[in-house]
Amino acid sequence: MTPLRSTVGLCLGFIAVVVGLFVYSVVRTPVMSESELREKGVFILPRPRELSQFQLYSHTGSVFTLDDLEGRWTFAFFGFTNCPDVCPTSMSVLGQASRQIADRSTTDAALFQGLMVSVDPERDDAEALGRYVSSFSEDLTGLSGELGALAAFAREMNVHFAKVPVFDDAGTPVADRFSVDHSANIVIINPQARYHGFIKYPQQAGTIVAAFESLAANF
Repeated sequence: MTPLRSTVGLCLGFIAVVVGLFVYSVVRTPVMSESELREKGVFILPRPRELSQFQLYSHTGSVFTLDDLEGRWTFAFFGFTNCPDVCPTSMSVLGQASRQIADRSTTDAALFQGLMVSVDPERDDAEALGRYVSSFSEDLTGLSGELGALAAFAREMNVHFAKVPVFDDAGTPVADRFSVDHSANIVIINPQARYHGFIKYPQQAGTIVAAFESLAANF
């Protein structure tokens, strides 16, 4: 190879590296400190909280226990399929975040788990849950179970929910109709299956991605 060709080759290689680094700097989500995450509504517990063993069921019918939270960062929203506003908003951004993470890296995708835990087990059977979560992302999992098990699981992460009646225009409760009041945070569970923190409502997909990548990088 002539000196001229060698020089041109080195220049082209240098340009390719520079362009590659520039593209990476643009598309990557920067790792954030806890204080920076807090400014975006992400709150990390000073000491992650151990969770008790539990047994719920996924929308595919499989048993879901504490073991299924190990080895991945789990972002869980507690809601219900008949929710008119808060739930579809949060589930939409959770689905967007899941797809963005999957598009960035298969390794990251394997470390991320998005859940919707139903607070309405009377109406949210496996079919309804599966149809609902899949409408936001095929990678999300819906969970339900016995009311007592759901309440105990939620309580350990400071999530509260309560069944409330629906009233007609005259202020009379409508028979067989109800809604569910519930917390709107997205709960973060670390790969050791411990309650790690939460993201306040309203959430954004970019915030979820930033929280995941920052926590995973520093864990």
